[in-house]
Amino acid sequence: MQQVCWTDWKTFRKNRRCSYFKIMYVCVIGVLDDEDVQLMLQGSKMMKVRSQRWRKDRSLKLLEDCVTVWCESSKASRKGKSQQTFCVTEVECVREGCQSECLRRMAGLVPETHCFTVVFRGGRKSLDLCCSTQDEAERWVRGLRTLKDRFSLTVHTWIRGYLRRADQNQDGKMSYEEVKHLLQLINIDLNEQYARTLFKKCDRSCDGRLDHVEIEEFCRELMRRPELDAVFRHYSGNGCVLTTLELRDFLGDQGEDASLAHAKTLIHTYELNDWARKNLFMTQNGFTMHMLSKENDVFNPDHAHVYQDMSRPLAHYYISSSHNTYLTKDQVTSASSTEPYIRALHQGCRCVELDCWDGDKGEPMIYHGHTLTSKVLFKEVIETIAQYAFKTSPYPLILSLENHCSVEQQAVMAQHLRSILGKKLLRKPLNDLPLKDLPSPEELMGRILLKGKKLGGLLGKTESWTSFSCSSDEESTAGGGGDKKESKKDPGRAVSTKLSPELSDLVVYCQSVPFSGFKTASQRPPSMMSSFSENEALKLIKDSGKLFVRHNSRQLSRVYPSGQRLQSSNYDPQDMWNGGCQMVALNFQTPGEQMDLNQGRFLPNGRCGYVLNPDFLCHPKSNFDPENTARHEWSDRKYCSGSHVISAQQLPKINTDNLNSIVDPQVWVEIHGVSIDKARAKTQRIDNNGFNPRWDCTVSFQLQVPELALVRFMVEDHDYKSKNDFIGQFTLPFTSLRTGYRHVHLLKVDGSSLSPATLFIHVKVVRRGVPIKTVSERIGKA
Repeated sequence: MQQVCWTDWKTFRKNRRCSYFKIMYVCVIGVLDDEDVQLMLQGSKMMKVRSQRWRKDRSLKLLEDCVTVWCESSKASRKGKSQQTFCVTEVECVREGCQSECLRRMAGLVPETHCFTVVFRGGRKSLDLCCSTQDEAERWVRGLRTLKDRFSLTVHTWIRGYLRRADQNQDGKMSYEEVKHLLQLINIDLNEQYARTLFKKCDRSCDGRLDHVEIEEFCRELMRRPELDAVFRHYSGNGCVLTTLELRDFLGDQGEDASLAHAKTLIHTYELNDWARKNLFMTQNGFTMHMLSKENDVFNPDHAHVYQDMSRPLAHYYISSSHNTYLTKDQVTSASSTEPYIRALHQGCRCVELDCWDGDKGEPMIYHGHTLTSKVLFKEVIETIAQYAFKTSPYPLILSLENHCSVEQQAVMAQHLRSILGKKLLRKPLNDLPLKDLPSPEELMGRILLKGKKLGGLLGKTESWTSFSCSSDEESTAGGGGDKKESKKDPGRAVSTKLSPELSDLVVYCQSVPFSGFKTASQRPPSMMSSFSENEALKLIKDSGKLFVRHNSRQLSRVYPSGQRLQSSNYDPQDMWNGGCQMVALNFQTPGEQMDLNQGRFLPNGRCGYVLNPDFLCHPKSNFDPENTARHEWSDRKYCSGSHVISAQQLPKINTDNLNSIVDPQVWVEIHGVSIDKARAKTQRIDNNGFNPRWDCTVSFQLQVPELALVRFMVEDHDYKSKNDFIGQFTLPFTSLRTGYRHVHLLKVDGSSLSPATLFIHVKVVRRGVPIKTVSERIGKA
């Protein structure tokens, strides 16, 4: 048994305090020697661009924390400091040159090599900048990327930002009133007596003000995690450190690699105390660092890369799909833009939609027809797609054409597709053999497929499809017995009745045809596919679920939102996935529960936009019926899942305008799957504590079809008088859920990180009625 060398105990005690400060500054120290970062710290003068007419001089400078960028302007004093800064952790990406719509329109007016664009997560507008020299622009781009990669927003960078805001007179010290201000900022309603006692305890100088070191101690006491300490003490023989053997035992209970080699690797990775690391011990600080890391995330890290078989037919995969991709908001008055395509592709979307209409000067446009939405050139959209198609995923991208153009402008579309996409565009079958199954994502890597109508048959087949409308999926579905009333009411669905041969020739494996029943569909080649309104798809799943599953095992199906969703709202995609529908198209521009589920569905397999269906959805003679899983072998499948919701950390304020407003959080745990598995349960609320609320609440579920289930953790602010406010969520497939003690890293409503907000939970999964022991039964409540 490994023992602590008590002769070195004084050394450990001496260094133990230092480890906290190493956590605080290790990231900063690592980038201070970078030449690009040094330039950013000195600051640069550059031009901020919004249009050809709006160009303003600005001074940008990286602050000493190496996290915050300050943008100085003549309006800074009027607008306030908070509106003139951004954090590198808010940056989604940095684009070199004129790669935004604004800068592309400035071609020839500004030097492209001097320009770059900072794209932010969430709804914040991008920042288009033009430097004085090419070298300066390149160094800012490199520097921002370096800092973005270096700093994921940790508790410590988060608390440091609030410390700066709470220090109202910016003298580096904090009075008790400033400490109270800090507590309000970080969303905690601390007992007055306890707050004053803690303040006096940390005020070593007894001058009524906390200096830098004393502030750090105050924050360290605030951030104590008694529930995490209890887990540490349960496995630690002496309550002070974990030996490699003790850490190995913990890893074994977590269901992870329980080898001594892995335990040593974790110590070297997360232990910041030099003495402990050298002697292969893990301190409480190191244990906390490990538990908060991505390596201990509730999502299985083995699923964070492409791990599934990618050599199966396309019909055997869920395919991340977007509807009306060009829109920024609603379907009546919002702007059409190339930016939503970039965002969708960045999220791993593998099927985007293009609504094409005749434009001026013979150039086709993309917009929502017969509405007030703005227009964007078809050519610009294709140029954007060509640039970003495979930045996130190497697997095939499908362009779903909703074609309303004249024959002449269809020919222009075909020319743009060929010239801009080049060899990426698939123009003919991969081979001359008769098509029995669709090709695989692996075979189609790096290729762009066109989905649309086609003249005549396909791949030498004699079935004639010469009488058609070459328009939207919605209209063609209605023509085949779909939701006709819905299509007629949609003002944007007027269609053309002629098809350009040039455009027809570019359709290979995704030929759109009306759905005329399962018997007819089974006689067509697998390259023919149909689209269904959400209502028609739901009806088929409920009335003919087994037949629909068999149909989808061979042919692609695309489901799209109702034409009445004028605000670009979304339907529940889970029902469609249950039926094996591959291309379940959602309005990516509209955040909410439906997009949370979509993000969770495509979280595994490296977020590549393709997720392999369960085997029972891939067999042409499958007996699976998503609406009746009580039959046959499904009735014997019982999985019990227990989630012990222990605590949360650093939940943000909802009402930021009211300083005295503190959240009253409660947690929902939801199961989204087949009808019999759908369930949700909630914890009690915790009043006035968003900083470290504690629930110790267990929720349990039984599942019959875990392969289709998604688990969603959602935190909201309880309110007596109105609807509860959303705080954060995280969704993942049940099959990617890890057991043991895990942190759930919460996401904002738009799907971006809410770091450092987390849930701390314990998960247990068993087969067929084995009782689930809660965490409190194992170690007792801390």
